[in-house]
Parts: sequence; C-alpha cells; structure tokens
Amino acid sequence: MGNDDHRRRKTPCGFCMAVFKWIPVLFITAVIAWSYYAYVVELCIRNSQNGIAMIFMLLFYHLFLTLFMWSYWRTIMTSVGRIPDQWRIPDEEVSRLFRADSPETQKRILNNFARDLPVTNRTMNGSVRFCEKCKIIKPDRAHHCSVCSCCVLKMDHHCPWVNNCVNFYNYKYFVLFLGYALVYCLYVAFTSLHDFVEFWKVGAYDNNGYSAQGQLNASGMGRFHILFLFFIAIMFAISLVSLFGYHIYLVLVNRTTLESFRAPIFRVGGPDKNGYNLGRYANFCEVFGDDWQYWFLPVFSSRGDGYSYPTSSDQSRVSTTSPVQRYDAMGDTATSSKKHQRPANPAVAGPAVISIPGRTQRAAGAAGKRQHGSSQV
Repeated sequence: MGNDDHRRRKTPCGFCMAVFKWIPVLFITAVIAWSYYAYVVELCIRNSQNGIAMIFMLLFYHLFLTLFMWSYWRTIMTSVGRIPDQWRIPDEEVSRLFRADSPETQKRILNNFARDLPVTNRTMNGSVRFCEKCKIIKPDRAHHCSVCSCCVLKMDHHCPWVNNCVNFYNYKYFVLFLGYALVYCLYVAFTSLHDFVEFWKVGAYDNNGYSAQGQLNASGMGRFHILFLFFIAIMFAISLVSLFGYHIYLVLVNRTTLESFRAPIFRVGGPDKNGYNLGRYANFCEVFGDDWQYWFLPVFSSRGDGYSYPTSSDQSRVSTTSPVQRYDAMGDTATSSKKHQRPANPAVAGPAVISIPGRTQRAAGAAGKRQHGSSQV
C-alpha cells in the first residue's frame, strides 16, 4: 500500500473504508466455510452409505480445497511492492517540471532524468511516463492504483474480491486461484449431483398415492444444505469459467487487462498490443517460470524483476543472423556485433553512425565507385 493509504487509515473515515474493503473477502471466506460444513458433514459423513467412497471423496476434496485456499491467501497477502528511490524525481526537479512553459520542455526534463532507467513505454506525445501523485518515473507496464494509492508493477487490475491489486508479484497466484476455485466448484457439483437428484425424490408420490421415499438419508435442513451446495457450486463455476478462460488467454498473449483495453506505447514502434508477445510457451513461462515443478503451486517462480520486459521486437531482432540493431531506454542504437552505443542522431555523429540500412547503401555506393574507377583504368 502507498503512504497516502496509511495516512488515510489514521482517520476514522479511513479506518472505516479499510474495513469496508475486506467485506468481499469475508463473504468469500464465509461461503467457503459453509460449503465445507455442507460437503464434509452433511453430504459425506451424515449421508454417505459407502465408507470407501466417502474416504476418496474427502481426500480429493481436501486436496482441491488446500490448493484453492493457498492460492487465494497468497493473492490477498502478497504486497504490491514499492518502487525504488532511483525512480523517484527529486522535489526540485518536480517543481521545475511543473513550472515548465511547454510540453517539449517537460518532455526534455523527464527524458533527461530517465536516461539511465530501463524504460521503453511512452505517452502519446512521446514523453517518458510520469506519475504526478507518486512523483516517480513509471516503470514499463506499471500504473497508478487509486485504491492502493501507489504505482503498481505490471498492474492488471484492482480486484475487490482479494482486496489487492493483481500485479507482477501475485498474478501467478491469482490465475491459480481462479483455476483451483473452478476445479473446486466443479468437483463439489459433480460429487453432489447424485444426492441433488435424490433430493427431488423425497416426498414424491407414486400412482397409488403412497409416498415414494428416495435414497437421500439426510433429513430436515441437511437436505437443503446439499441442495444449495449444488446450486452455489454451479453458479460460481459458470462465472469462473469465463474469467479463468480470459486470463489464460491474457497469459498466452502476454497482455494485462489494462493493456487489452489500451495498447502500450513504445519508444520505437508506437502503440502495440502485441508488443510483449514472445510466443505462447515463452509467455506462459514468463508468468509461471521455467521449472515445471512449480507451475501449479502458489510459490513465486515468475521471470524477471517487474521493471523491464523483453519485447517481441527484441525477439525478432535476436533471431536474425545479421548484426542486430538494438534500442536502449532513450532510443539510442547499437549493434550486437559491437559492444558500444552509438548516438541516435546521424546528423550530429556524422556518417560513421548511420543505421544499418544507410550503411548498406553507403557500402553499395562505394562498391559502385570502385567499379567505375576500374572501368576507366
């Protein structure tokens, strides 16, 4: 959480708002606690006629519940982190920035301060992204969250059901939480389906007017617990299918929810929704890590540090066999065959720093002159 959020909590209104934010989490926790009673006590212990089947049902139920709750807890409790001080602009620079008489002057100030920072994202006017509330240069894919009152690395969205921002540090946990919640609901619905059907047989009458009691052993409120358990499991499963499927799609294309609505703007190339798309497997590993043993466990295994990310243009340049023209944070160019940087402005540097296409044309021109000279001889 940001410093502003901590200051708000010191006031009575801020304390009430902080408590109010936990209501969705408490609601989900209460539903899970009730489902545990309905499934374990009413469905398995009091209603099961087969002891071996009950043991297997409880075994898999607790396995899915543990993974579900573990992922949910890690999603809630993982901090959004704090942007280091080297991204923060000093107060005197901020004052000079706000006093600037033109956008070009502001752009120059920001670009000068961010010259050593690994930033490639830009605003619409080509300036480095700056957060006026946090007074920092925004890292790539970071956004300011008004609820958390701070800038969040690789912010996906703020989720009230976890009372936290879904971000670089807990995105894997969030996807696993959705997946295991869906598995949990489907498992509960599937294993309670038989008893749900038997519920409607209880109290029915045959053609002779005699009561045709069903096989459901539960009585009274116990039968209604099983009935609502099935209904609620199906209801949550339907809502989770679309949400989980959408985030799996985002993982495979390496895109956040915010980036799916507004494409990130790059220093070179402009707006591009697929700017971070490295291929499905590489995109998956960027979130879940390279070690398959940790893919489906809610432990941190994501690639990177949250501040810089490989782009699809980087990957395409690396795949070529010719000298690779690369761009640093401020747009300067260099080739991978020579380990030094070159100025981005050819007019200042002279002919020695012309980019690769220009160098090819100059080489062709020089070859033509040599050929012309040899013909005269």
